[in-house]
Parts: sequence; C-alpha cells; structure tokens
Amino acid sequence: MRDLVVDRLGAGGTLVLDETGDAKKGAHTVGVQRQYSGTAGRIENTQVTVCAVWATSHGASFVDRELYLPRSWTDDPDRCRAAGLPEDLQFATRTPVRCRHLPACSGRSELARVWRFEVARAVLASG
Repeated sequence: MRDLVVDRLGAGGTLVLDETGDAKKGAHTVGVQRQYSGTAGRIENTQVTVCAVWATSHGASFVDRELYLPRSWTDDPDRCRAAGLPEDLQFATRTPVRCRHLPACSGRSELARVWRFEVARAVLASG
C-alpha cells in the first residue's frame, strides 16, 4: 500500500501523524470512553484512531492506522475478551501508538526518512 501511495502521490511529501475521535454512545464499542477528542474540542464519549497520512502537493492518502485503546480497556481482560480483542494487550499512550506505525511504513526510503524525523520529534515533544 505504501509503495502505491508514494508512486501515485510522489516522494517529496510529509508524513502526518494525527488522531481522530469519533463520538459514540454507550460503552460497548471497542476503545470507547470519556476522553479528549480534538474533533469535538472537548472531553466526550469517543473512540480514537491514530492515523498516518502521506501528503504531497498531488494529494494525500492514509498509509496506516491503529485504534487507540485506553487503560480502561487494556486493564479489563473480561471486557477485552468479550470484544474479541487479544489477551496480551498492553496500555500505551498515544505517542507510542503513533510510533508503532513505523515498521509498516519504513520499507520505502522516502517514508522511512520522514518517519525517523517524525518519531524523533514526537519523542522529544512527549518529554
């Protein structure tokens, strides 16, 4: 997928790491809890997805994504089991979740160069 995206959109792009929140009702949707959502601009019952997008002057395309699982999910094995999630889930804040996208996109040299820069910047920003 990443090769197709770079071939179609060009190599001189920027890797954008971002998250999006989808408002949800109830508590059964995987990953949902009351948490800050940039989409809503406030704390709300949401499900958050961390996304990696390759953007150039020719357009933009997703190259990877991952559902963020809050501690309220990873610390509740019964809830995870009921939702069909793997039993070995470990909690991670959103910055490490972003960094997990690296292996999926590092095979292409242009993406790998940008990934390394973005990860270094994310790690520095997270303190």
